[in-house]
Amino acid sequence: MASKRPIHIRPEDRTPISDEASPPRGPAAPKTPPKAPPKAKTGHPRLWFFAKWGAVAAVWGVVVLACLLAWVATTLPDIRELGRTDRHPSVTLKAADGSLIATYGDLYGESLTLKDLPKALPEAVIATEDRRFYSHFGIDLLGMSRAALVNLRAGHVVEGGSTLTQQLAKNLFLTPDRTMMRKAQEALLALWLEHHFGKDKLLEIYLNRVYFGAGAYGVDAAARRYFGRSARQLDTYECALLAGLLKAPSRFSPAGNRVLAAKRTAQVLDNMVAAGYLTQDQAQKAAAHDIVLAAVPTTQPGMRYFADWIEDQAAAGGYGGDLVVTTTLDPQAQAAAEQAVESTLARDGAKGEVSQGALVAMTPDGAIRAMVGGRDYGASQFNRVTQASRQPGSAFKPFVYLAGLEHGIRPDDHFVDGPMHIGDWQPHDYGGGYRGDMTVAEALARSINTIAVQIGQKAGMKNVVAVAHRLGIASDLNPDPSLALGSGEVNLMELTGAYCAFASGGNGAWPYGIAEIHDTSGKLLYRRQGGGPGRVIEPAYVNEMNNMLAGVITGGTGKAAQIGRPAAGKTGTTSDFRDALFVGFTGDLVAGVWFGNDDDTPMNDVSGGSLPAKTWHDFMIAALKGKPIRPLTQVDVPVPGAVPPPDSATPTPVAAVAAADDDAFQALLRRVAHPDESSQP
Repeated sequence: MASKRPIHIRPEDRTPISDEASPPRGPAAPKTPPKAPPKAKTGHPRLWFFAKWGAVAAVWGVVVLACLLAWVATTLPDIRELGRTDRHPSVTLKAADGSLIATYGDLYGESLTLKDLPKALPEAVIATEDRRFYSHFGIDLLGMSRAALVNLRAGHVVEGGSTLTQQLAKNLFLTPDRTMMRKAQEALLALWLEHHFGKDKLLEIYLNRVYFGAGAYGVDAAARRYFGRSARQLDTYECALLAGLLKAPSRFSPAGNRVLAAKRTAQVLDNMVAAGYLTQDQAQKAAAHDIVLAAVPTTQPGMRYFADWIEDQAAAGGYGGDLVVTTTLDPQAQAAAEQAVESTLARDGAKGEVSQGALVAMTPDGAIRAMVGGRDYGASQFNRVTQASRQPGSAFKPFVYLAGLEHGIRPDDHFVDGPMHIGDWQPHDYGGGYRGDMTVAEALARSINTIAVQIGQKAGMKNVVAVAHRLGIASDLNPDPSLALGSGEVNLMELTGAYCAFASGGNGAWPYGIAEIHDTSGKLLYRRQGGGPGRVIEPAYVNEMNNMLAGVITGGTGKAAQIGRPAAGKTGTTSDFRDALFVGFTGDLVAGVWFGNDDDTPMNDVSGGSLPAKTWHDFMIAALKGKPIRPLTQVDVPVPGAVPPPDSATPTPVAAVAAADDDAFQALLRRVAHPDESSQP
């Protein structure tokens, strides 16, 4: 009997039998239920693999992203300081006649609400910068996608996807760096701003903070800068013009390129039509508007030397708000000064091998009327009136002669111009040779060096230094014999200011340029009252010095400075013609002129009696045109005879008074800026 082969049935071929089926044949079915067949596999095994690990990767991606965002959040600036404004307060400088000289720092106007502004202004900004502003949550995903597509097609960045909220976050808290970190910070800050402020408030903050060019921050400052009035009063075209500046303030500035500004404004008007804020007819009517900017006087480049000097003083006060400074500058005198210096250099500069000149003019009480700190402010901002320390040469001799008068020497006393030695040093006269016997007055007029040294020795060089400091020379001076010939270094400002004591009848003066300071609301913060140390030269000596200094012009080394009215002054020339000066005065003005080279190279035979005296002449003729002729100041002498030298303790040196006045000025501004500290010493 053949053996039976086992029959193998695949699990998938097994079919369960229902209860209604025919009973099984053969042996009875086991009572234990059959094993349930495994579930059939569906789909491709690789799809299961990618689905599984893709989900895992997504989870971990979310975790990593969350960690990155948390880390970026730790790098965010302090958002609690939203209200703080980091800027340099503006300083607006005006001349004595009220005309504009210059502005410094950032300009911020009034903080305005949307209700204060013409409706067209926020509409123009939204239509141009962020048309979906009221519908996104701080980040416009649709706008970013559109910008990315446009940039991809162009092959470079031509359109940005940042919202107004993101721009506000960048302007308030971040730097303009184009980095992934900065963009991440910007996004987080935008979300924070949207969460804490409503849309209208965000738009207000944006309009009051954003930069519009020309130093103007906020719509009100921009409106005043470009149109001379508040943003409340702008028309539709002007609103569109300001909105157009936001993309590139310098490029689209109407002050720099009116054609480009007009094209950009037309684009903004088209945007407003596309956004539904204007009809086509309204846009066309607005586009017919001409760009009319606020009239801003043209600032003479030479004024910037004076403006920088004043701005440094005003800013040093520590006042945190915007300032309007009324100065002492006379635009007519300033123009005359610039013309006189430039004409001399243009005519004689090459021949005389001289490249620079400087001039400062002031009233006898020290009010600066004109200042030329150099030939070209654009090429060099170094102020040769206030910053350059040079030897004054014989322009220092009036202090020597005054010291001599105070110690008993008279103008008609006689001295001998001849060879002399002081140790190894031997003074010589300009031009060589000696002229023999002459009076003190004649020696000063002809600028005789040997006699100046003799007078200095008789008066005592320490007394000469004391006289110079008393009249206003603040620089350190070494009381050696050569100081009598101007070997000490001074700047033109202090030297000219010291001559004010002669012009004023013996009263010292501190050169100053600030008359008043107001805040932008018109509140008076500072007004100069008085100043100077009072009398620094006794009357008899004033008259004698003025007579002798007048002789320098009428018959001495300063003949080129004659102007047809009473005047006095002194020439100065240093060794090898490195410096040439003339400082002189009338009853109205005191002016000092210097010529030389910044590298201290010698000039070609340029003395104080040549180019400086001629330039002083040209300036004075123009500056005093139309003014009545006044005599030089003569002071009544209360008691006939010699006047004893002033006591060493009085009067107070001009330099000390200047320092005290300067300290008081700075302290006043600090008290205004920090009123809570006014009671502190």
